[in-house]
Amino acid sequence: MKYAVITGASRGLGASAAQQLMSKGINVVSIARNESSSLKQEAVNAGAQYTHYSCDLTSTEQVQTVFNEIAAVVFKNAELVYLINNAGVIEPIETAGELEPSLIGKNVQINLTAPILISNLFLQKAKKAGIPAIIANVTSGAAERPIQGWSIYCSTKAAVNMFTMTAGLELEEAGSISKVIAFSPGIMDTDMQATIRSSSEEAFADVAAFRNYKETGSLRSPDTVAGALVKLIMDSSLENGKIYKVNDL
Repeated sequence: MKYAVITGASRGLGASAAQQLMSKGINVVSIARNESSSLKQEAVNAGAQYTHYSCDLTSTEQVQTVFNEIAAVVFKNAELVYLINNAGVIEPIETAGELEPSLIGKNVQINLTAPILISNLFLQKAKKAGIPAIIANVTSGAAERPIQGWSIYCSTKAAVNMFTMTAGLELEEAGSISKVIAFSPGIMDTDMQATIRSSSEEAFADVAAFRNYKETGSLRSPDTVAGALVKLIMDSSLENGKIYKVNDL
């Protein structure tokens, strides 16, 4: 029996990945603010087990409590556990000196602190159970270059990449059966893109380019990107700590 635990699974990339994994008979655990009714139906169609948990990823206490509960179930019954740390936020989109403090904290908690806490917990449980965990942290091209108005998003995604590379190195040196990678999905037609397009030019100088991506149909569908992600994590030749980019797959 295999499980896939996916944060932000109610829509976008997370929902598409969950649907595709269930179609392969993999049991899915969804973590999101709101449950997706379509995932429930997909589970019925695929004959896969589906469970939803609500969790406020900005709360360290909730993350520890909810994911300990999830880990107790999946590592008891599974032969392999996939973890996709997909949940993320782009806000605040604003220049330094104009950033909203509460949004800074929320971004850091959701984009960086939660994936580290969850990955740490799952690696502990996987080692104790003798079961491999395959962890994919969803990152961004923004991790590799500064983008005006995205200082916090760029920073948290860069930190996710460094955590991934370091954890991957440690797992290799320890001879672990678990692996951790990062996945950069490129630009997709998601709610995050809609948020970006609604920015002002003062806050985000490149907003016109992102509006043009939508107008010209240049955005990939979440289903297409999820297909690449699912194929990637199921590949036995995964390299620990590697940052995989959808454009290279």
